[in-house]
Amino acid sequence: MACTSCSTSDGGAPKGCKNNGTCGTDSCNKLTVFDWLSNMSLPNGDAPFDCVEVRFKNGRKEFYRNTEKLTLSMGDIVATVASPGHDIGIVTLTGELVRIQMKKKGANPSSNEIPKIYRKASQKDIDIWSAARDREEPMKVRARELAIAQKLEMKISDIEFQGDGSKATFYYTANDRIDFRALIKDFAKEFSTRIEMKQVGFRQEAARLGGIGSCGRELCCSTWLTDFRSVNTSAARYQQLSLNPQKLAGQCGKLKCCLNYELDTYMDALKHFPDFDTKLVTEKGDAICQKQDIFKGLMWFAYTNNFANWHVLKIDQVKEIIAENKLKNKVSCLEDYAIEVIVEPEKNFNNAMGQESLTRFDQPKPRKKNNKKRKPTGENAIVANANKPAVANKITNNKPANTAKPANKITNNKPANTARPNNNRPAPADKKPAEPRKPIIITKNVDKK
Repeated sequence: MACTSCSTSDGGAPKGCKNNGTCGTDSCNKLTVFDWLSNMSLPNGDAPFDCVEVRFKNGRKEFYRNTEKLTLSMGDIVATVASPGHDIGIVTLTGELVRIQMKKKGANPSSNEIPKIYRKASQKDIDIWSAARDREEPMKVRARELAIAQKLEMKISDIEFQGDGSKATFYYTANDRIDFRALIKDFAKEFSTRIEMKQVGFRQEAARLGGIGSCGRELCCSTWLTDFRSVNTSAARYQQLSLNPQKLAGQCGKLKCCLNYELDTYMDALKHFPDFDTKLVTEKGDAICQKQDIFKGLMWFAYTNNFANWHVLKIDQVKEIIAENKLKNKVSCLEDYAIEVIVEPEKNFNNAMGQESLTRFDQPKPRKKNNKKRKPTGENAIVANANKPAVANKITNNKPANTAKPANKITNNKPANTARPNNNRPAPADKKPAEPRKPIIITKNVDKK
């Protein structure tokens, strides 16, 4: 969802405010509140509520009083009171809903301590504000380097400049108390501005930065969740979830807030169940509950002398046995009350297109075994054949392989090396006869038979 200001144009680039869905003019705003009274007119004689809600960077919201009677609507950029100077923010809510929000946040609408709005921001104010916002990211990198140089166990998560660029607020998280007096001096010398340090919790840090949860959606704390309730491991136990901290923890490192969403439903369902620690007394021995199925209303019991065999009972049957035990009567055995659970066959994936399995790339490919022995080449061949006797003349087909050829080999009753007649010039008289070619000795290995 995006508003008309930050909707994408050709090439996927945002247009207008260029805030990528956090401008505040519509439902794409962080922690937005839908103004369902915007199309309703006030009764005659009633003045509109003079307070508005203004949002700053990363969902930080404050309430301001409109003393100048400005005509404000959602998405207007205004200049507000700050200490020192002024700050620039975006109006996110106006009208009677602001009164309800102030009551929810514990703010008094009639208090005189509510700061006021100066004016609507001019183009000069917006330019200074944008230039200050562009300095935040490189400053955060440099600030982390200075904190590491001071060997402080803290994490600088975010930097927020005031609208007029006169002050920068550094948000950090730490487990213990940090003495950052020397660090502030380094920041003031490095960045030449007023420095304010503000410590936030790990959940507040995740809410400011945002992200994608394990469910595939944006974090609840950065989109709509405004209050952080305590989450205990008992919430996971009631819902019969595995107590794996890697699965139960969110990006903040704490237990996920969504563990509380369905807890009330589980608690209402468990009211109809007998206590998990209930012990059933039978003639074959005592039985203890091992497992519960809240959705199907089933309980699994096992004898204390045989924990390997579990028996499935319905809630009504368990209550019936408990009523008999209260009368000091023992039932015969659990087998008389147990039911058979039909195991449904697993639904395997069937590909109608005839393709291979979806997990065909998960397993590594088997290596091919090469049984052929490689022949040695180069220097290895000489070393390998050094210890074997060499045979000078290899005899093949009862003929010497390297015998010297005769000088005058007669072929077709003609001498092989006779000089051809040349009518133009006579053959020289002192030409020596051709010498026989030297034999070439080839050394090869012959296996001994």
